[in-house]
Order: sequence, then structure tokens, then C-alpha cells
Amino acid sequence: KESPPPDVELADGQVLEVGTLRFQVLHTPGHSPGGVTFYLEKEGVAFDGDVLFQMGMGRVDLPGGDWDTLMRSIQEVLFALPDETVLYPGHGPRTTVGQEKRSNPWLR
Repeated sequence: KESPPPDVELADGQVLEVGTLRFQVLHTPGHSPGGVTFYLEKEGVAFDGDVLFQMGMGRVDLPGGDWDTLMRSIQEVLFALPDETVLYPGHGPRTTVGQEKRSNPWLR
């Protein structure tokens, strides 16, 4: 069964305000075509879904997944964030951009 279409399309760079928090939308496709990361610059935190995990990365063998696109999302978007940015993935423990740059075996 196919996923339903989204109710709202989020633009890359769009800012969503929730209370006092400002989430910047970063397009990070690869695991899925419409993948996004929600980045809180002031707090130094990003919620990256199934893009990058502690010592792992999102699957690309599911419908819509694409290895090259996922690698671009990691290297050009997530790795452009400050090393101290805390990543909260969709599964598993939190990590940091710097830790994954140094240690993630999938990205060597």
C-alpha cells in the first residue's frame, strides 16, 4: 500500500515557530524522497529522522530510497552543521555531527 500524499509541503530553509522554538526545515532526502531534518540553531539540536544514526545511517533498500541522495544529504547538509550539533535520530541514541564525522564506519 502506498503512503498517502502529504497535507503540507515544507520548503527547504522554511522556519516553523512552535512557542519560543524556531525549527529550520532542511531537506535531507535519501532514506525517503521527502525526508527532512528539523534544526534548532539556537539550541544546537537537529531531529534528523532516519538519515543518520549513531554509527549508522538510514536504509536505502526501501521504495524511494537512494544511496547517492542519502550520502549528499549527510555530507552536504548534516555535516555542514557545527560539529557540536546534537542529532536526535528516529531510532536509537542521540549523537553529534562531530562524532559521526569522526567515527561512523559507513562514512569513511
